[in-house]
Amino acid sequence: MPRILIIEDEMPLRNALTDLLQAQGYRVITAADGAIGLERARTESIDLLLLDVMLPQLDGYSLCTEVRRASPALPILMITAKGRVDDRVTGLDSGADDYLVKPFSSRELLARVRALLRRCEHAAAAVETLTFADVTVDFVKQLCTRRGERVTLTPKEFGVLKLLAEHAGKPVSREQFLETVWSYNAYPTTRTVDNQILSLRTKLEADPANPRHLMTVHGVGYRLEMTEP
Repeated sequence: MPRILIIEDEMPLRNALTDLLQAQGYRVITAADGAIGLERARTESIDLLLLDVMLPQLDGYSLCTEVRRASPALPILMITAKGRVDDRVTGLDSGADDYLVKPFSSRELLARVRALLRRCEHAAAAVETLTFADVTVDFVKQLCTRRGERVTLTPKEFGVLKLLAEHAGKPVSREQFLETVWSYNAYPTTRTVDNQILSLRTKLEADPANPRHLMTVHGVGYRLEMTEP
């Protein structure tokens, strides 16, 4: 199920949103201030950000700008008591996809969450090719080449690369790999993911011991860097 990060400093509302979203089957991560929220947005594997504007440490507008710079495709829904037109314009200009003014109904919030996730799913489904360094991957034809020479990949390796491509620049957790590529019914372990990444590095990285594209995110999983660091 999708993972949602809630950044909200008011504990009663944060808890209520957590309960509401978990009851719908979503996995929820929370933060109570902007600084912690930004760190979690950078390191956690999330599918949607639910963001308050008036936050301690770092305001929601600045946080949204930072997150959008690092994760251009991440859906961001702002929730705030600041409902003037200028406030909404500022929120959207800072990178938010949608803006919901407090107080709001649970039904409307859930509808907006579903709409943003659908939009993201459609964009992810459109990933048909991947190119980085001297590697080209065609997911439709299940064809991978490096320096123009064909590289043999297993179906699972194609699946791992596709998931990374769908979340380019963002960390993907080992659990998300297991859920999406293997399905939990197969009873794999997180070590299975590590072995697949190791194999892909051997096949696709110029220096597998010092990868530049299939990067480890310590304590989380892995991230795809499209350009040279």
